[in-house]
Amino acid sequence: MPQKLYSLPSLSYEYGALAPVMSEEQLKIHHDKHHAAYVIGANAILEKLDKVHKGEIEIDIKAELKALSFNIGGHVLHSLFWENLAPAGQGGGGEPSGKLADKIKEDFGDFNRFKDEFNKTGISVEGSGWAALAYCRLTDRLLLMQIEKHSVNLYPNFNILMVVDAFEHAYYIDYKNDRAKFFASIWDIINWEKVSERLG
Repeated sequence: MPQKLYSLPSLSYEYGALAPVMSEEQLKIHHDKHHAAYVIGANAILEKLDKVHKGEIEIDIKAELKALSFNIGGHVLHSLFWENLAPAGQGGGGEPSGKLADKIKEDFGDFNRFKDEFNKTGISVEGSGWAALAYCRLTDRLLLMQIEKHSVNLYPNFNILMVVDAFEHAYYIDYKNDRAKFFASIWDIINWEKVSERLG
């Protein structure tokens, strides 16, 4: 029986639905090309590993596992990213409510301070990476996470509630090299209902 592989998730909105924050061209290339490349890359390595397990081939295990971490990380984070976006005025934008809003106020002081700290987290990612909001069960605390590439600086076993892609491929068509403008705009399409679901 063949082993299961990763697949590119479908979007729950049309390619043009996130404009003007994210244009149809930007979203289509990001999803169909960049995210798809991580799925293809991860699956290719999984298939190699299946052959290794059967004794059919030998590989540079260190290099392949590093590449697998990068590709799986890219797939998982992009999948989270698409889910925590929604068209402005149709579930996207505004502010969180309920438990998430209370937790943000408790841990960051207020929503605007949280937004400012999150933006600084994303804007200052070294090279390519992600800004993430995570929850630590042990300390009952929301924490910001600055992920480099797709798998460096992760807090192990933390619930990731929200991510925003800081790779240039996420914004270059619409914002050129102005990462700060992209992060300032993304709040208009954040799906707080989905982010809140992840907090539980």
